[in-house]
Amino acid sequence: MKLHLTALPGIFCVVRQDKDAALPDWFSLKSPLACACRTADELSLLSPQQDVPAAVPGERNLRAFKVAGPLEFTQTGILAAIAAPLAEVEIPIFSISTFETDYVLVPAARFEQAARVLSVEFSVST
Repeated sequence: MKLHLTALPGIFCVVRQDKDAALPDWFSLKSPLACACRTADELSLLSPQQDVPAAVPGERNLRAFKVAGPLEFTQTGILAAIAAPLAEVEIPIFSISTFETDYVLVPAARFEQAARVLSVEFSVST
């Protein structure tokens, strides 16, 4: 599987809110990468870190890779192919899938290492 990953600029934060929480005033979908996902258990928000107030707890200092798309729904194993080599070197991921592609976020402190690891199998632009 030949994939191309591109590093997105910026630092991101993932926040967990109560399942019935309203979208907070600071959250916006105007960023090039932002996401709100509500389930029966929680509301998860991905936002540029500078938009998240310091008092709001969350997973901070994440960097993102975008998988070049659009990807066909018939393609299988895309996230597994990315996650496996990162898991081997104990780099945690947070992934998001959209209709056309996938995004994989890693701790910013390990971003360069993740790019090196992924560049063994994929084309990576940082």
